[in-house]
Amino acid sequence: MDAIFHAIRVFFEHLAAVEWRPLGVALLLHLLRLVLRTRGWLAILSAAYPTERIRWRGVLGAYVAGVGVNAITPARGGDVVKLYLVKRRIPRSSYATLTATLVVETLFDFVVASILLLWAIQQGVLPGLSVLERLPSVDWSWLVRHPRLTLAIGIALVVAAIVLVSRATRAFRHRFSEGFAVLREPRRYLTQVVTWQTASWACRLASIYFFLRAFGLDATARDAFLVQVVQSLATLLPVTPGGIGTEQGLLVYVLGGGATAVVSFSVGMHLALVAVNVLVGFTAIALMLRTLRWRRLVTPEEKTA
Repeated sequence: MDAIFHAIRVFFEHLAAVEWRPLGVALLLHLLRLVLRTRGWLAILSAAYPTERIRWRGVLGAYVAGVGVNAITPARGGDVVKLYLVKRRIPRSSYATLTATLVVETLFDFVVASILLLWAIQQGVLPGLSVLERLPSVDWSWLVRHPRLTLAIGIALVVAAIVLVSRATRAFRHRFSEGFAVLREPRRYLTQVVTWQTASWACRLASIYFFLRAFGLDATARDAFLVQVVQSLATLLPVTPGGIGTEQGLLVYVLGGGATAVVSFSVGMHLALVAVNVLVGFTAIALMLRTLRWRRLVTPEEKTA
């Protein structure tokens, strides 16, 4: 972590060298990416609850609120906020169904991220296990050093999930399956979900490209793809908020060049995105709940009784 704190100091010492126009474009593309994703989630929710009137602005607010909380908390805590806020906008909804819609919402992401990962492996740019465990700031290197135990833990989690699902009540399984309703209409899924998410991915990669330009690094499509692959790997096990630490260690290896410049770029991009996500996310929470008090978020019934 010392390298990261050093990079943060270097970043603030060289703020004058940041190109603000590309930075502004990158942040606008990031916000557009979030907006586009909410259109896809709206379609998934509408398929799950065809008789309900679901407003897009409520879905938008819940989504960006979750993104804002995820920016500062580990283990995807913001997803709980997404579910809580969107449930308030769909009175007859259930958490089982809403959770399933989030799973559907990430299916296309898994496909695209897997394709990019396979491309990166084919390019031979990712570190091997022997290198990975020596990289600084990689917070899940312990898992790499203990592959058998990691595999055993993974199998145990899968088995536990299967057991929980098998023992769930019929009503719960029915509610959970409702979240996958859009997948039973392939044409609707492709036209109302995948199209929006494809546009969102284009904005994501373009945003990375402009971040690279803003921080004075080589800006090519290949580098943007590599940064995205690293970000996906860093959030695979969200031990830290946004995968910070892991991301910086991997980027130094993948992009090469000056370690300080690369880590400063990564930290600078991370700080900029966190600032925007927190600002937009907590503004959404304030507008939707009319408060930022966490006790109100947890026990709304007591406050509105």
